[in-house]
Amino acid sequence: MHIVSLALGGCLKGEPVRYGITEDTGGHITYILGEMEALARRGDVEMAEVITRRFDDPRLGAIHAEAEEWLGPKLVIRRIDSGNRRYLAKEALSADRAAFTEALIAELGQRERLPDLIHAHFADAADVARKVEDALGIPFIYTAHSLGMDKRMAMPAPSAALEARIAEEDRAIAGARAIIGSSRDECERQLAAYPSARIGKIHRLIPGIDRSAAGGEISSAIELVSPFLREPMKPVVLAIARPVHKKNLVRLVEAFGKSPTLREQCNLVVLAGLRDDLQSGEAEQQDVLRGLVDAIDRHDLYGKVAYPKSHTRRQVKQLYTLAARTRGVFVNPALMEPYGLTLVEAAAHGVPVVASKIGGPQDIVGELEHGLLVDPANEREISQAIERLATDRQLWETCSHNGQANSREVNWDAYAGGFMAIARQVTAPATSLRPRPAHLLVSDLDNTLTGCDRGATRIGRFFQRQAQFGFVIATGRSIVEARRLVRDWKLPDPRAWITSVGTEIYVERGGDLVLDTDYADGIGYEWHPTAIDDALDDLPVLIPQASYEQRPFKRSYFANSPEMAGQVEDRLRSHGIPARVVFSHDRLLDVLPPMAGKAAAMGHVARMFDVPVEQVFAAGDSGNDEDMLTACQNAIMVGNHAAEIAALARRPNVYLARRSHAAGTLEGILAQHRAQRLRERRDTRISA
Repeated sequence: MHIVSLALGGCLKGEPVRYGITEDTGGHITYILGEMEALARRGDVEMAEVITRRFDDPRLGAIHAEAEEWLGPKLVIRRIDSGNRRYLAKEALSADRAAFTEALIAELGQRERLPDLIHAHFADAADVARKVEDALGIPFIYTAHSLGMDKRMAMPAPSAALEARIAEEDRAIAGARAIIGSSRDECERQLAAYPSARIGKIHRLIPGIDRSAAGGEISSAIELVSPFLREPMKPVVLAIARPVHKKNLVRLVEAFGKSPTLREQCNLVVLAGLRDDLQSGEAEQQDVLRGLVDAIDRHDLYGKVAYPKSHTRRQVKQLYTLAARTRGVFVNPALMEPYGLTLVEAAAHGVPVVASKIGGPQDIVGELEHGLLVDPANEREISQAIERLATDRQLWETCSHNGQANSREVNWDAYAGGFMAIARQVTAPATSLRPRPAHLLVSDLDNTLTGCDRGATRIGRFFQRQAQFGFVIATGRSIVEARRLVRDWKLPDPRAWITSVGTEIYVERGGDLVLDTDYADGIGYEWHPTAIDDALDDLPVLIPQASYEQRPFKRSYFANSPEMAGQVEDRLRSHGIPARVVFSHDRLLDVLPPMAGKAAAMGHVARMFDVPVEQVFAAGDSGNDEDMLTACQNAIMVGNHAAEIAALARRPNVYLARRSHAAGTLEGILAQHRAQRLRERRDTRISA
């Protein structure tokens, strides 16, 4: 496959340039080059091509004026001449876009073979890609970065420019064959808020990071910060962000300056982009830089705060190493962070983090378990979290170890594998409808199918060979997360998706994955989510899960014991609220409509495919599978099941597998199917 990655601002292999697309220490161009380098390493990729705008500006290096820059045998940067050779900042690119698009279409049209797919980064590139598809038929995937919808909420007054950007993003979402986001918040809240969004087109792909080590050296980092710091080997509180208001850097300096503990024991190092002086860049950048210097001056932090005006990627890596060696902390205090790649970089270096609880950091810190989340508007909360990590040796060690261990799978090769799975779906020819299955396996996902690569491969081969078996996922996860796990574990695409603890069903119709509204209508009876929120609001040991877990027909909490399920049931009953309460995985508590759940969804899907209930098989491992395993005549409990459902093994309809994960599920399918055939033969002999 020949893949084009399209970004309009201009890019360079090497150090970040001072003005332009890489001014945020190489952020988005590092993303693009990391992705394309990984794709170029794959055997199923013939060519990985970055297309960007050609310009000639001596300040930024001669390479930008070159039409081609080969980075490897299958990796090239091609620069399109729009007729305007001046460097243009992002805000000015729109005026040049029509000429760039015309030149790109002309260049592609002259080729003997067109690329198979365009990957457009940002909505401006998606606008170009849409016109290329109209002219030449090349489909495109859109990756949304820094969406405007959330920026609107932070704006003090309406902005015509921002409204135009949001409209452009919505057109990109409408036109793309698939949309990629980095975090659950980005996929399930931010993207989903756009009018043209369809959840079946949205995929979560976790970006990789540059894992090349800095060699353990810190000399370059010490050289960078020593002019500012009296004692450079004190624990480093490190922040790396663009100098814009939403990154909240001034509040971080305020939090540091107001904490006697941090002033005494730590140094603060802030990399706020690249500049020539305090008058560099746009008005917002100048305002933020002045705010930083003012806060440093008011709190008399000289000798304790470093804010160098330039840096290299090598120095950035060494600063992470310095923070780890001094038992420091990385801080991302952004008012709203779409993802937060620096948090993963900190994890890989073993640096614990303090991060905003708004946006992508919820996912990163929740999955890597390497730090603390805070309200970014609360200075005291920020300083207390930094103090905890800087002074609690055991907590620091735990977070440092978790970050290094749990971030190992966050790499560009894994990203490239996921991207190619999406690309194959986008470029695959339309297929005819699959025949109705004779049997259905309705299976939980986490730990029932995941957990063992070999078992996942075996069960995938089973479904390839046994076309009479239809495959259905039934998970507590959202549809976006369920699809990500199925893709990551290379499991077969299911015939239907039961998600959010059996409150949502998704099926493919007309080539799109859509919500089954018939099921949604059926479970909505006597569902009172606002009354549930009010009734449970004052239970102090019940902590609401993230906003995107609160689905239309599900309220989700963290609970500290199974006994909480009974307390919640009693509370709801005393308020006259009918609902189902499900406890699973030792800490998750979900409140569902009385008519919902995995068992109800399983029955609905069986009727949808016209499969008799006796031909349905169900597999699971935890409490949110209990109703499904109880109701199914051919139930399977994997060997690694949770203690909360151990008693189900005594039921005659339940097969307890000796093996774990997908291998146990496959063992159960074969055993239950064999037992079913024996019963059928026995019943035939009796009737004869």
